[in-house]
Amino acid sequence: MTSEPILHHFDASPFSEKVRLLFGLKGLTWRSVDIPSMLPKPDYVPLTGGYRRTPSMQIGADIYCDTQVILAEIEARWPEPRAVRGGLDWAVNLWADRLFFGATVPIIFGVLGDKVPEAFIKDREAMSGRPFDTAAMKAASKPLEQQWRGEAAWIEDQLAQTGTGWLQGDKPGLADIAAYMNVWFLGNALPGKVETLTPGMPRLADWRKAVAGIGHGKKVTMSSTEALAVARGSDPAPPLKHDANDPLGLEPGAKVVVMADDYGRDPVAGTLVAATPRSITIAREDPAVGQVNVHFPRAGFFVVPG
Repeated sequence: MTSEPILHHFDASPFSEKVRLLFGLKGLTWRSVDIPSMLPKPDYVPLTGGYRRTPSMQIGADIYCDTQVILAEIEARWPEPRAVRGGLDWAVNLWADRLFFGATVPIIFGVLGDKVPEAFIKDREAMSGRPFDTAAMKAASKPLEQQWRGEAAWIEDQLAQTGTGWLQGDKPGLADIAAYMNVWFLGNALPGKVETLTPGMPRLADWRKAVAGIGHGKKVTMSSTEALAVARGSDPAPPLKHDANDPLGLEPGAKVVVMADDYGRDPVAGTLVAATPRSITIAREDPAVGQVNVHFPRAGFFVVPG
């Protein structure tokens, strides 16, 4: 069975672009499983236990949900060249996932709303728990463009501070990959829009080209049925040490439910394997994959007895 990382994603996914770039930075060969952008995802949810967001990463019978734990696991398994230089990288990553992304989405769909299929709108409404109102996004797009330019200016300012062409140090790292996500997403969805919103930011323009030049490593296509077979034929890796001081107050073996705290709150139930300050690991079984360990980050996720 392959020990190479398997990324379950689709090409237009901005969160997946972060992972693809980290593969490129590490020079990795990885397996690519194309998944639908909306439900149903019949070969995906057996791996994740119901988690529906994109992407997830699979290594054997270990499934990593949310880019926070995906990126951390890649860094742990393939530490060279170093990408994570400290906690500020993770702060940039969370800012990109939430505040910056929150400005990017309405700008894009305020323009493309009339072209969005009804099935996609209903899927995103079910995932977010609120209306996917493209008319409201269109009305909000101009104020949000001002916010987006302000957030892009932070990138420009940091590049001016380092003077190296990168956000931290003299080499690319996680901060660059995370901050680039929304620049890539906006530029990919609305060609020319980034340039419209960033005049007077020459460092950002050069940095954008440099990050894109990192590439995606070596991608090898894999089918979803092959990925399920990898999980069935593998055992989960030994778990991290459980934190006895974890605020949950639960011990390994307890039944728990994990869910995101913002959107895509589909609950995933399982047996606690280990809780650490940075991640939560639960074991679960599914006829399609056998026993798998599913990993989630602590920041941005709820864990409750279940």
